[in-house]
Amino acid sequence: MAKLRFEALNKLNERGKVRVEMAYPKVSEFFGENSFGMKQMLGSLAPAVYKKVSEAIKNHDKIDEETADAVASAAKSWAISKGATHFSHWFQPLTGGTAEKHDSFFDALSGIEKFKGSELVQQEPDASSFPSGGIRSTFEARGYTAWDPTSSMFIYGKTLCIPTVFVSYTGETLDTKSPLLKALKVVDKAATKVCQLFDKDVNKVVASLGCEQEYFVVDRALYLARPDLVMTGRTVFGHAPARGQQLDDHYFGSIPSRVYDFMKDFEIECWKLGIPLRTRHNEVAPSQFEVAPLFEEVNAANDHNQLLMDVMNRVSERHDLQVLFHEKPFSRLNGSGKHNNWSLITNTGVNLFAPSSSAKDNLLFLTFFVTAIKAVHEHADLLRASIATAGNDFRLGANEAPPAIMSVFIGKQMTAVLDELEKKGNVKVEKGENMYMKLGIDQIPEIILDATDRNRTSPFAFTGNKFEFRAVGSSDNSATAMTVLNVIMADQLTHFYGEVNKEIEKGTEKRLAIVNVLRKYIKESKNIRFEGDGYSEEWVKEAEKRGLNNIKTMPHAIESYLSKKSVDLFERHGIFNKKEIEARNEIKLEGYLKKVQIEARVIGDLAMNHIIPTAISYQNKLIKNANGLKGLGVDNTAVVGTIKEMGALIESIKVNVDKMIDERRRVNKIPDTEKRAHAYCDEVKEKYFDKIRYAVDKLELLVDDEDWPLVKYRELLFLR
Repeated sequence: MAKLRFEALNKLNERGKVRVEMAYPKVSEFFGENSFGMKQMLGSLAPAVYKKVSEAIKNHDKIDEETADAVASAAKSWAISKGATHFSHWFQPLTGGTAEKHDSFFDALSGIEKFKGSELVQQEPDASSFPSGGIRSTFEARGYTAWDPTSSMFIYGKTLCIPTVFVSYTGETLDTKSPLLKALKVVDKAATKVCQLFDKDVNKVVASLGCEQEYFVVDRALYLARPDLVMTGRTVFGHAPARGQQLDDHYFGSIPSRVYDFMKDFEIECWKLGIPLRTRHNEVAPSQFEVAPLFEEVNAANDHNQLLMDVMNRVSERHDLQVLFHEKPFSRLNGSGKHNNWSLITNTGVNLFAPSSSAKDNLLFLTFFVTAIKAVHEHADLLRASIATAGNDFRLGANEAPPAIMSVFIGKQMTAVLDELEKKGNVKVEKGENMYMKLGIDQIPEIILDATDRNRTSPFAFTGNKFEFRAVGSSDNSATAMTVLNVIMADQLTHFYGEVNKEIEKGTEKRLAIVNVLRKYIKESKNIRFEGDGYSEEWVKEAEKRGLNNIKTMPHAIESYLSKKSVDLFERHGIFNKKEIEARNEIKLEGYLKKVQIEARVIGDLAMNHIIPTAISYQNKLIKNANGLKGLGVDNTAVVGTIKEMGALIESIKVNVDKMIDERRRVNKIPDTEKRAHAYCDEVKEKYFDKIRYAVDKLELLVDDEDWPLVKYRELLFLR
């Protein structure tokens, strides 16, 4: 292993520069050239066909067979002109990534390239090869992918990729896209109804999303010399380097030249695919970076984020680099998130989370602002469940990520506005009085963006014209979190609309009825709002007093999916039926089990087969040295002390690895998946992982650097 480490370091010294140049002077000249979206359809479809497609997309309607044939013909001609030879339904199964099966345009029987509307609309992958949570038996293989026309087709390599949903033969959803599309439809419907209380011209509300993607980059040879990184995505061992992030000198610092070339390269590829990347910079930890796009409609934004991660991985190979998307690849350094910046936009161009200079318009803003807070308050545990993954467990609650306690940050100014509105609960509005002035609604400043501070310790923060869901993990598919967030918002907006109408039926003036319901929501959701340090122990205690749950681990977090409240929510809005919810929970737990199991095996293998033999070998060198010193009559106390210290650490590793293996054997016999997942979390991971790591990391400081088998943090993080 040590030989492999030094070979990797030698390769690093031999790396040449990869030159990256844009083919055009301006991005606008090639942006989206490999994407077949509405712009391309407009230029290649007959006007009547284009109108049918755009109307179907707008109204969430099915596209008829004739229209599908026309789109397929145009897409084939466009793709072939770009050099594509195959097509594929590109979907997002419950494995956490994306999947694709490539079919050739060329029909050998006909001797020509063919692509029919039926092939565009539907394909049949083997559903038994993807997680189904017991929905289907393993011998029942049939499943379907179906075209999602709301997301642009694109050419990737030599393949035309068609974004699709994925369902079982019996109709249950087996992907992340299907429920997201349903959630976006229900939030559109609910938000539009509420908007029409203010403006009858609003007939559509679109949820938008901007994903801030954080990641680490390391040299590929060093990566391959770390079995734990290869197998688990994180370093299960590794002592912190003398210099980490304590100097605060990496954030927004100069981008290392090799990483800069990599960034330029993947940005160009993404722009060709129509991914609107805009921002890049160094993040807080050494070798940590961020890339962020412009806001897009949620479904398109999520597809683009999934594609972005794939592009980054592929492009990194050209640069002999490796991208790490794991939430916590390095202990004692900042982990990586995927901050989801979410807002709601009307067809009239109004951002419903953006305050205005108009008191009248601010009542609309307050309606959505307060309702969003109320939605989080009502479904805090479900929102926490939506970002629960094995990787995110290592990040949530530490001093570099939002805590596992769900709370909402709104800033001092908005807090004052809501407090004022709450206090004026009994104000009577006389005829001729300015109701908005009377209620203090006009106190909201025109430019809230600068007046509201940001709180990086809050999992759900208002940042001036949007809410930032900061707790989403860097490797996760945002569709899961966005499905939950949009459906709880839709649900609360539906309740709001009903409560306002009840007030109106009692004879209350409409705008005053709205304000009355808002006051009620402000009072009821007050305990979810927190303006302080989410990392502090004081907040943990305060949250407990408020009745807010601190759910630190994934198996415990996802229990809320199966609560009656959550099941009713999903069924009420047609997102999932109970069978689908139970299946997804089963899949999540199975995935968690397997990941923790793999990590435990890697820990055991590295500790027993690499760390302990290396330590014993070095210990023997010290023993010879100690005996030599003794023979010369020289004091050997220090050497003997080191030998004893190493012996104690070796013993600790051996004992705890053996106990961990025994515990795994016991846990593996538990038939119930949920109980087995809890046991793996509480009795294997929580009990043994850190104990073993502590001893190994101590040994790293004692063993000769030339003998140590694993690439060290200082090498991974600072050598490129």
